Amino acid sequence: MSTLVGTRLGGRYRLEARIGQGGMSTVYRALDETLQRRVAVKLMNREVVSDSAQLERFRREARAVAQLNHPHIVGVIDAGEDEGRPYIVFEYVEGETLKERIRRGGRLPIPEAVAYAIEIARALGAAHARHIVHRDVKPQNVLIDEEGSCKVTDFGIARTLDEEGLTADGRVLGTTDYVSPEQALGQPVTGQSDLYSLGVVLYEMLTGQVPFRGESQVAVAMKHVRDSLPDAQTKRPEISAALAAVIDRATAKRVQDRYANDAELIADLEDVLAIETARTGDTRGEVTSVLQTLPSRKRRRVPFQIRHRVRAVALGAVALAIIAGIAVWLATRAHHGTLSPPEKSPSAALVPVSLCQNCAHDYNPFGLDGQLTQNPGEVGLAIDGDRQTAWQTETYFNGSLGKPGVGIYVDAAPHVAAREIVLLTSTPGWHVQVWARNTTPNPTDKFPVGTNGWTMVGSSPYVHSRQAIRINSADKQYRFYLVWITKLPPGQDSASVNEITLYREKR
Repeated sequence: MSTLVGTRLGGRYRLEARIGQGGMSTVYRALDETLQRRVAVKLMNREVVSDSAQLERFRREARAVAQLNHPHIVGVIDAGEDEGRPYIVFEYVEGETLKERIRRGGRLPIPEAVAYAIEIARALGAAHARHIVHRDVKPQNVLIDEEGSCKVTDFGIARTLDEEGLTADGRVLGTTDYVSPEQALGQPVTGQSDLYSLGVVLYEMLTGQVPFRGESQVAVAMKHVRDSLPDAQTKRPEISAALAAVIDRATAKRVQDRYANDAELIADLEDVLAIETARTGDTRGEVTSVLQTLPSRKRRRVPFQIRHRVRAVALGAVALAIIAGIAVWLATRAHHGTLSPPEKSPSAALVPVSLCQNCAHDYNPFGLDGQLTQNPGEVGLAIDGDRQTAWQTETYFNGSLGKPGVGIYVDAAPHVAAREIVLLTSTPGWHVQVWARNTTPNPTDKFPVGTNGWTMVGSSPYVHSRQAIRINSADKQYRFYLVWITKLPPGQDSASVNEITLYREKR
């Protein structure tokens, strides 16, 4: 396999170093010579290409992960075949695996372990919402980037819940150190099986070791079937009863005794994070970032001085983001010299329009095969007041929408004569039009063909990290305002909308 280093796949991806290997495939760090960026390439091993079942598993991985778009899932960039060998191109995450982190430093600080468990659970929740079960959740498949955030990877044995016939009965797939009882027995696997494995991962993060040892993988698997996990509090007495209860429920032998879904587990983990942070005062590592994402009622459980410290760190990060945005604009100004610079902040005469929590909606009337949604579960992130979260378009592998546009609209009921709209994005460079209307949008309208009741009130040929757009509505009041993305950022496969804010004149 090492002889492949230096070769080019698909006339584009030059393999630089082997960074992982399994029985079915080998992973390389590579250079995307078209976009001049580092990527990770998973290439199917030549000796298994002729195995139709293995080939289907590999192709299924590409299809499964291509559906997922989440900040804590390693994203797919491209897929193809080279001389009959299929490959998948992923974003390259510089850092280490969670397993390496545990081996290097031993057990994690308790709040940090809980924070990572929340991020992993949220990633699995995004997959389960698409009816995709990972089936191999383990710390080796969790990458920790240079900023300390985690990303779940390697959906190599994932399958959708409605697929059949791709895994023989009685065959155990996955690493037995983390395998659920039902998976060890070859029984049907669901999202609750992934949650069991996550419970074991959390146990290892807290204690520094896996719960079971055995003479063989089968012996370990049978312990997951028959034996209760050793008491985490015995191995680490400072673990709270609340956290121990989460581990116990997540790793219950009977599926009906476990968390019913990701949301239940995440809710309990969020409570525990607030409790542990209040108890230890520890906001190191990824804890600060996750604390900022907790619902306000849970953040209030953290002592004021700790919340104040977290907020100070967040404000510092915002300041750095603004500086970075200015740097990006300065760097791109020469290349985009004909474009207008970012508009100024709204004047003192303007005030923001209040929007309800459920007042954002995705809009994808040109979706293929009747797919008229575009990450509807994320739309609230574009109006939640947190610039670190975002609604994001689906991934378009060739960097082109392949359709007139896709968008997100806000409901400013009953109506408002907006004067300005300010967009924040972490993927600057996309093209946008702003449209408005008063009747409820029909998701099947082939907009903007015939406009179907929409009126264009603004646009920008290049959206910067912070982009203000003047609304030209001739003083007319509208209820719905649509951010219509017509072109993706250069070199990007998706666009994000971190915040949408409408401004009106002071009364």
